[in-house]
Amino acid sequence: MRRALHAAPEILANFVAPYGVYEMLAAHWGDTDALIASAVPPLLWSFYELAKTRRVDAISVVVVSAILLTVGATFMGGSARLIQMRDAMVTGVVGVMFLATLGMKKPMIFYLARATVARGTADGAAEYELVWERPGVPQVFRVLTLVWGLGLVVQTSCMCWLAWIWPIGRFLLLSPFISFGIFGLLMFWSLGYIARRPAARAILAR
Repeated sequence: MRRALHAAPEILANFVAPYGVYEMLAAHWGDTDALIASAVPPLLWSFYELAKTRRVDAISVVVVSAILLTVGATFMGGSARLIQMRDAMVTGVVGVMFLATLGMKKPMIFYLARATVARGTADGAAEYELVWERPGVPQVFRVLTLVWGLGLVVQTSCMCWLAWIWPIGRFLLLSPFISFGIFGLLMFWSLGYIARRPAARAILAR
C-alpha cells in the first residue's frame, strides 16, 4: 500500500496528467497547443526528481539531456503528430548514444551502473571500477549496451509509427504503458542475462 501511495504522484504526472491536460484544452486551444501543454506535467516531475537527488552523475546527464531534447522537440512547433514523433525520437537518440559508446573503452551502461552504485556510498564509484577488471565483465557490459541501444531504437520506431496512425488522445494515454512495457522487457532480459553469468553478478552489487 505504501509503495502504491509513493508511486501515485509519478503515475499522475507521467500517465494521467498529460492525457487530462490534452483532453481539457484541445477543444479550445487546438491539437498542437494542447499537446505542448500536455508535456508540462512530466517535464516538471523530471526536474523535481533531479532537484531532489542533487547529484550530477552519468544518470543525471542522460536524464537532463533527454529532458532538454524533449523540450526542444516539443517547442519547435509543427503539426501535433510531428511533435509527438519528435518527442518519441528522444528515446532513439539515447539508444544511438548507447550504440556509439560501443567504440569507447567502456560503454555507457558501465557508467550508468557505476553512477547507480555511487549514489549509495562515498567510495562507490572507485570500488565499482574494479568490477570492470573481472574476467567476462567487459563483454557483458558491451552486450548490454548493444541490446539496450537497439531496443531503444526499436521502441522509437514503434512509437513514431503509433503516433502517425493513432488519434492523439489514444497515443497520449497508451504510449507510456507501451514504453514502460518495452523498458520492463529490456530490464527483465538484462537481469536474466547477468544471472546466467556468475562472474558478472558483481555488476548488480550495491
